[in-house]
Amino acid sequence: MSERKMRLGAFIMATGHHVAAWRHPGSQPDAGTNIDHYVAVARTAERGLFDQVFVADSPGVQHKGDEESLRRQGRVSYFEPVTLWAALSAVTKHIGFVATASTTYEDPYLLARKFASLDHISKGRAAWNVVTTAADNVHGNFGLEAHPDPAVRYERAREFVDVVKGLWDSFDDDAFLRDQASGVYFDPRKLHALNHVGKHFKVKGPLNIGRPPQGHPVIVQAGSSDDGKDLAAATAEAIFTAWTSLAEAQAFYRDVKGRMARYGRRPGQLLVLPGISPVIGRTEEEARAKWAELQGLIHPAVGLNTLSNFWPLSELQRWDLDAVPPYYPEPPKGINSRAHVVIELARREKFTVRQLYQYLAGARGHWVVVGTPQTIADRMQEWFENGAADGFNVMPPVLPQSLDEFVDLVVPELQRRGLFRTAYEGSTLRENLGLERPASRYAAADREQAA
Repeated sequence: MSERKMRLGAFIMATGHHVAAWRHPGSQPDAGTNIDHYVAVARTAERGLFDQVFVADSPGVQHKGDEESLRRQGRVSYFEPVTLWAALSAVTKHIGFVATASTTYEDPYLLARKFASLDHISKGRAAWNVVTTAADNVHGNFGLEAHPDPAVRYERAREFVDVVKGLWDSFDDDAFLRDQASGVYFDPRKLHALNHVGKHFKVKGPLNIGRPPQGHPVIVQAGSSDDGKDLAAATAEAIFTAWTSLAEAQAFYRDVKGRMARYGRRPGQLLVLPGISPVIGRTEEEARAKWAELQGLIHPAVGLNTLSNFWPLSELQRWDLDAVPPYYPEPPKGINSRAHVVIELARREKFTVRQLYQYLAGARGHWVVVGTPQTIADRMQEWFENGAADGFNVMPPVLPQSLDEFVDLVVPELQRRGLFRTAYEGSTLRENLGLERPASRYAAADREQAA
């Protein structure tokens, strides 16, 4: 039996991660704005003892390409994640909630307040996925002339996270007396104004809500570029990443954990959670048939559009779909990490254009595993036990069907192998992930002065 336990998150993409999932009979086509769907999915993940559920988010419609692919796009209408998780926290008890919010297009004071509120509402189950927003088509929603360069976005993100953490420490843990007999509500000496003045932000504080139950909501990051790895090493407690081979995943794991010492952190303070999109069958033949059924739902216009971040769409539309790409480009500016994965995959597997878009249609370059519950557990165990992962971000191809199958078939197999919990360990997300509760910066300063 393994002492070290696998961490599992459910990465929820409304109808599922496959680009054609909304057309599949096992999906909920209006899932993006169907609260009953999300209630059912969250409860399924909790029944499967998942640590957390996660939704990606962007402050704009994510689409590049022609009208033909746009009209077939099933991901243009979806809930704002903090609002969604606040609602779902009322109908669950254990599972954590990871909400994406952008350091490029949000305000640190308002974001700190939102996530502190979510942590109180959920009784300690909130997490913030820190993103700098790679999409360059949303700046107009915020009155900007252009999308900031990656280096500027990451520099701003580092300061943004520090400001937010400082605001979460505005009240000491024991600031609130609420003594009805004496009439004393709280101790003003335990309220702290941040008074931050930096390159990108000037924020006075304090925050107008008590310190979150977890001290700080869990900090998650999802970038695998060099800047992204540095940001994760400095600030994150979990990192979502995308790799398709054990060797690449191991190299990333060593790299990002190896950067932590320069920021005064230990490797165990950061969980590396690669994405896995499992296509599950009770037999290998059934699994392959399910995958073929999904692939058959991809319209070529939608498929080619998945490649338009890497090659010009005008060229893609002229190429033979059943031949290898005529050339491999340099990774585009701003999305180097994911582009690297995709381009290296195409080279390694010698994929045709059609085969490449079919692969990306499954999970946008994340690891797709097609097979029985035993096969999928074998692959997860291999990565978990060989320095490639601390757990996984499970990306169901079709929702709700694929998550139901994972919980009913794969989770019991992982439990039989002693790799995954059989009951929740604690009441907060930090406790279930095995992460320490951070001390307030002001409490730490007081201890230093006393010493």
